[in-house]
Amino acid sequence: MTHVTVIGLGAMGLPMATHLTKSFDVKVYDINPVALEKAAAAGATPASSLEQAADGADVVVLIVRDAAQLQSALFGTGGVVDGLAPGSVVVITSTVGETALVRAADLLEARGILCVDAALSGGPVRAETGDLLIMVGGSPEARSVTQPVLDALGSTVCVVGDKVGQGQQLKAVNQLLCGIHTAAAAEALALAHQLGLDLDMVIDVLGAGAAASFMFADRGPRIAQQLRGETPPLRSRLDVIGKDMGIVGDVAREQKVSVPLASAAEQLYRLGEAAGLAAEDDSIISTLFAASDK
Repeated sequence: MTHVTVIGLGAMGLPMATHLTKSFDVKVYDINPVALEKAAAAGATPASSLEQAADGADVVVLIVRDAAQLQSALFGTGGVVDGLAPGSVVVITSTVGETALVRAADLLEARGILCVDAALSGGPVRAETGDLLIMVGGSPEARSVTQPVLDALGSTVCVVGDKVGQGQQLKAVNQLLCGIHTAAAAEALALAHQLGLDLDMVIDVLGAGAAASFMFADRGPRIAQQLRGETPPLRSRLDVIGKDMGIVGDVAREQKVSVPLASAAEQLYRLGEAAGLAAEDDSIISTLFAASDK
């Protein structure tokens, strides 16, 4: 049996880890003891450190927030690389941008450890059922080791290319759309709210027509809760989508491509962060458009 370690048990990592326990021997690590308990209840084995979590693993799936956490988890004192044997594979699923991922892959290669760039899309609900879209970049050798794990996590596993970083390239394009669609959903529902329309009805009706999108269906109910002054469950932090849109902007500038809609959406998320909402669900941006107690 392939031994899999999952590092990071946040909104995406926890459902991914619990789903993998159905097919693999899974160890997990996170600084949050509650998340570790939930993973253990699903059949995973909690580890007390990054190094211990990586020890004996054939494949390590890393799901962290940003490039700084990626660097620390892999290469910090007592990090993942201290527990891995040569020939093992690190699967980086985090949206960190091509440059950060290639740098990490080079450092791993220097230690005889393979790397696969496996950017994700689909959200926590689809992670629970192994229904993610996974955009893969990496050598055929590394991909062959990780293929069973990726197939368990995703219903659509797309090999973008043989180079680490190519998955991140496609993920940037994906996030451009996601960031714009989320902002558009918040704007549209804020208008509907001010018009006095029933938001649940609006979501159902528009979801059946040409205006439908995954992000509208996914974020819409939580946006409606925000506009009614309720508190929805935390699914995707505002600072995470802001970080992703920053990566989109960096890529666009590097490629000299104009992305005015993406830039406008990013600035909306930055306004939310400046208002102290960084740790809130990203549906909170709807409250920047209209009063939440109409």
